[in-house]
Amino acid sequence: MGADRDGHARRTPGRAVAYATCGVVLLAGCASMPDTGDLRGVESTPRQDTQVRVFAMPPRDDAPPSEIVQGFLEALTSDDPGFSTARQYLTTRAAQKWEPERLTTVLADGPGTEAGRSGAWEDGDDYEFILTGTKVALVDAQQSYSPASGDYSQTVHLTRDKKTRQWRIDALPQGVVMGKSDFQRNYTSVNKYYFASDTTAAGSGQPMTVADPVFVRERVDPMTQMVRSLLNGPTSWLRPVVRSGFPTGTALPKGVTALTPDDQNKLTVPLNDKAARIGEGKCEEMAAQLLFTLQSVTPTVEEIALRAGGKQLCSLNDGQAAAVAERGSRARPEYLYFIDERHRLVRMAGSATGGNSADPVPGALGDGTKALRSVAVARDEHSAAGVALDGKSLYVTSTVTGSSLGEPVLLSQGKTETDRLTTPTWDAQGDLWVADRNPADPRLLLLEKGASPALEVLTPRLDGRIDAVRVAADGARIALVVDKDGKQSLLIGRIERTEDSEGKPSVSIQELRSAAPELERVAAVSWAGDSRLVVVGQEAGGVEQVQYVQSDGAIPESGALPGLTEVNSIAASEDSDAPLFATSKDGLLWLPGGSGWRTLKETASVAFYPG
Repeated sequence: MGADRDGHARRTPGRAVAYATCGVVLLAGCASMPDTGDLRGVESTPRQDTQVRVFAMPPRDDAPPSEIVQGFLEALTSDDPGFSTARQYLTTRAAQKWEPERLTTVLADGPGTEAGRSGAWEDGDDYEFILTGTKVALVDAQQSYSPASGDYSQTVHLTRDKKTRQWRIDALPQGVVMGKSDFQRNYTSVNKYYFASDTTAAGSGQPMTVADPVFVRERVDPMTQMVRSLLNGPTSWLRPVVRSGFPTGTALPKGVTALTPDDQNKLTVPLNDKAARIGEGKCEEMAAQLLFTLQSVTPTVEEIALRAGGKQLCSLNDGQAAAVAERGSRARPEYLYFIDERHRLVRMAGSATGGNSADPVPGALGDGTKALRSVAVARDEHSAAGVALDGKSLYVTSTVTGSSLGEPVLLSQGKTETDRLTTPTWDAQGDLWVADRNPADPRLLLLEKGASPALEVLTPRLDGRIDAVRVAADGARIALVVDKDGKQSLLIGRIERTEDSEGKPSVSIQELRSAAPELERVAAVSWAGDSRLVVVGQEAGGVEQVQYVQSDGAIPESGALPGLTEVNSIAASEDSDAPLFATSKDGLLWLPGGSGWRTLKETASVAFYPG
């Protein structure tokens, strides 16, 4: 339990900040704690760069209850690896029972405090405080983040030892609680990687990796934390659709407390005997998982070596890992696509700047014979699916010269354009997804390899009508914009594929969760990384904004982007190095790094990358 604090409140001795600059370490002192009265807010640790370390301070002799609780809350926001200093504020029994890793509760402004009952503590041997606040997020024992709301209220009880006469906490809630800014300073979101159970990249036969975002303590050996987390397996939300290359029970050997790459950026990871007899192929899968995972912590790791049973099992570098598994964020799109003023599909180089020209896409969707409302290009850029201008018909064709349009593969019976087909989207297997917004029969549909008949996708517990669909590169997750009573929500679901006893396929979207709970209007969305999306939306009473969000609902610290108005579409790639584009009333826009939006073309209705 830690806290964001009011900047005008008194400072406590709960922690000290160490500033490491040019090899010199300065330990900051702290003011004294008031001896009487209720707890008051104290300042948050200022946001600093990664060189700043915050260390906990143990309780001083004869500290009153208020100082004990305050020091404990402060110690939880420090960089103490095992919360050992925080445990010094607890009785021996409470310290043994307390499990700080079980749950992290994030509050909007940190916990407020008030005395739990009347009576002067000077004359008694027990006292209590109630911690209060407004919840914004929870991080569970699997390190998985989820947005939260509602009031927080928990009791911390203290007792005074009859012999030493020192106050200590003897009853407290499991886990920790801290304010949003302390959480952002202490924790960082990183991806661990598993393999999609039922998905391979179309044409390659390689397994697709799926990002499983978790939060780790940023300055408490995050590399070793991530290795342990990866070996422990995927989070419960993702587990039904992924597999791990590691044999069940694989772990770091006892006594391994830290992992460090050598001067060649090679990391050797020792494993217990569960991994001692694996084959070369399985070992390379394990090494690829570790390499992708650790590169999300630090890009400097270039090679992974695995050891077990007293010998090296295998080693894998960055280039070799690409031959073991597909990863969405490493697939650089060749072109950016958009629909021009003649309602044709056109394209320009994906690394476009203001000087690049756009050309019609070869084939039926680029020749202007069919006016288009929206288009999706397959991830291999060899096929495309287009929705006619009236939103009623869906066509699938190849992107080669001379290709014909043919008959539509899907028709909507919606009475108006806004009640017909959404923009389609392709998954990693080459299957096509689209939603029919017909109020009389709203459906999410899947066309295998882009061909009819369409399979209706089950959407249990979906509350509202789907307005937009975007499948992740891994084919295991899907982003849906869902409209209910005029408000739009961005939801992320898990794609589950099964077959019945007769081999008939069934596809469903399970456990939808909010990725942008603060938004009540969502105008456009696109995947922008292995676990990141860019969304154009509006909060209640706010203005339209462009921002990054995580698939688990977390907001990256650098999530805000320059604003736009009247946005029609947003084009981002899972490859974070690809430029960001959008369309609005001003045409096709481009966002160069570190500057505002620039107009490339004055006329364009929809822009997108393959997928």
